[in-house]
Amino acid sequence: VFLAESKSEAGQMYAVKCIDKKALKGKEESLENEIKVLRKLRHNNIVQLFDTYDEKQFVYLVMELVTGGELFDRIVAKGSYTEQDASNLIRQVLEAVAFMHDNGVVHRDLKPENLLYYNQDDDSKIMISDFGLSKTEDSGVMATACGTPGYVAPEVLQQKPYGKAVDVWSIGVIAYILLCGYPPFYDESDANLFAQIIKGEYEFDAPYWDQISDSAKDFISHLMCCDPEMRFTCQAALAHPWISGNTAYTHDIHGTVAVHLKKSLAKRNWKKAYNAAAAIRQLQMLRLSSNSNRLQKQASQQQPTPPQPTPAFHA
Repeated sequence: VFLAESKSEAGQMYAVKCIDKKALKGKEESLENEIKVLRKLRHNNIVQLFDTYDEKQFVYLVMELVTGGELFDRIVAKGSYTEQDASNLIRQVLEAVAFMHDNGVVHRDLKPENLLYYNQDDDSKIMISDFGLSKTEDSGVMATACGTPGYVAPEVLQQKPYGKAVDVWSIGVIAYILLCGYPPFYDESDANLFAQIIKGEYEFDAPYWDQISDSAKDFISHLMCCDPEMRFTCQAALAHPWISGNTAYTHDIHGTVAVHLKKSLAKRNWKKAYNAAAAIRQLQMLRLSSNSNRLQKQASQQQPTPPQPTPAFHA
């Protein structure tokens, strides 16, 4: 990504994303899809695509310049931070995603790295970026496994057809982390992590959640609902008192959240992008391996134990 200044408007800066066509080979459709989606979306909280240039070796995307940094990094650097601040952040994300959904677009990879502050101001707005995995509903049924560990919805891992509700689940995960500093699902093993997500196994652990409002917990529970049919839509989430009312607490939670965020960011495992289809194949292989080992163990238990040789003693 390069910084560029407009020739026609002095001082107007842009971010230019330079994509090598050699590296793009086999992924042309993904880029075309991202461009199509970005051209369709114009919202105050979505990073804007202004223009594209297709040359022999490179494709250039002229993007809105966003300089405020990643969401979690900024929270760690803050002097104070409240539940109300978290509510305001999530409201902006919900408004942008509601706009996307109204225009038939599903992001499919909402995560903290894709939430950027517009500038360095304390009251900077939040921006959604990276539409590489986004999909328009008119492109057919969505069933492709994609996303990021820890943020992906249960129905994606179960390889079921899915829709807009997957974005709402991801927002629920982000909201959870914003209030305690650690993810609701975590395990070094992908298989165990996916099992937790599919079952919806998460807790509001004491003492960290004791200082968080019941309204916030209720809000998260409606977003991180395993049944996509029962899960909140963006509009329902925006109408919840924790977002639209004044139920979010105003006491400072920065100390607790920042400590956990630093630890979580250091691990990085739950932040890394991955090929979900490959991860699901790995999960299936683990299951097959586990079943095979169990059958072998059962077979060995059914067979008589061979006599052990008598140990030889030497004088």
